[in-house]
Amino acid sequence: MANASGLFTPSVPSLRRKVQPSIGIYRSGFCFSEGTFRKVLCSSTIAGSEKSVSSSESRVPRLVSRGCKLVGCGSAAPSLRVSNDDLAKIVETSDEWISVRTGIRNRRILSGKESLTGLAVEAASRALQMAEVDPDEVDLVLMCTSTPEDLFGGAPQVQKALGCKNNPLAYDITAACSGFMLGLISASCHIRGGGFRNVLVIGADALSRFTDWTDRGTCILFGDAAGAVLLQACDIEEDGLLSFDMHSDGEGGRHLNAGIKGNVTDNMLGSNGSVLGFTPQRFAYSCIHMNGKEVFRFAVRVVPQTIESALQKAGLTVSNIDWLLLHQANQRIIDAVATRLEVPSERVISNLENYGNTSAASIPLALDEAVRSGKVKSGHTIAAAGFGAGLTWGSAIIRWG
Repeated sequence: MANASGLFTPSVPSLRRKVQPSIGIYRSGFCFSEGTFRKVLCSSTIAGSEKSVSSSESRVPRLVSRGCKLVGCGSAAPSLRVSNDDLAKIVETSDEWISVRTGIRNRRILSGKESLTGLAVEAASRALQMAEVDPDEVDLVLMCTSTPEDLFGGAPQVQKALGCKNNPLAYDITAACSGFMLGLISASCHIRGGGFRNVLVIGADALSRFTDWTDRGTCILFGDAAGAVLLQACDIEEDGLLSFDMHSDGEGGRHLNAGIKGNVTDNMLGSNGSVLGFTPQRFAYSCIHMNGKEVFRFAVRVVPQTIESALQKAGLTVSNIDWLLLHQANQRIIDAVATRLEVPSERVISNLENYGNTSAASIPLALDEAVRSGKVKSGHTIAAAGFGAGLTWGSAIIRWG
């Protein structure tokens, strides 16, 4: 696997002196380790694929020199639209107060029989349709979410609903608003180093389920949605993920979290509780806690840095990118980052006004709308970045199509 420095391309000499990973996979298919180059061979076996791939074929070593590219995208949002005026009926706020501070005017909220799994399946299906890939051709499903409808993860249920008959691996990635970026980078590593061909990366969250609707500082921000992309193996010359950069800082976790809390349950075990030596409790996650000022400072500081780092690794500058695509958290953050990077507003993708902060779904949701509207075209270069709880943040330089 590639390391977190994102060195898929040979880095410039000055950067190598700063960052010296013990192992890093390069586009040439060679592995850099302890000052020497050596070829990396790997093989993979995909569960349930015995009918289509013989045992001898599945064990054939492969040189890690393949690329990966984004070939399809899709998105889905709940039918219920909640406007700023609607929120003004339950908390002390107004459309002007919210829109000026956040850029948000509407958000979508799950209701009735709608489910997060359903949104994820719909978004993934649209991505597969655009890519002209059958569900049976999918090798891996990554569900990037912090709000699964099952504590043990939602990816296998999405895989089932999509109708993937070959039992491809499916698992969840939990990294809040950075989740999709981490999923995209993980997918590229599976393709480059694991022999996978078609990987679905889904960002889906329902933060409305963990929102305190009496707190105007947070309830105005969040919405529910899902977005997905299909990442596909390709020749190295067609590589569409040019570089990446990822980081975490647990010290900042106190500024944005939804911790677990317990409630003592009376007579849960009757008199037998004392025998166990602890007081039985039922645990649940609290509503989202956020220190808005600190999160703003964090985002406008680290996001330009991580994008500049990823651009340097790709051998590019800001002038080489066609679009800036950030996690849709707050329009003030998006504008501040664009200003620091000197990216003009007409090259910034934003749909925050209509959906609010949809966490892991925000980047693929905005990308899908930009692609389907004709704004993003094949061959365009995009600097994308996610940031959020953990604290975590990361960026990638990608080429669409």
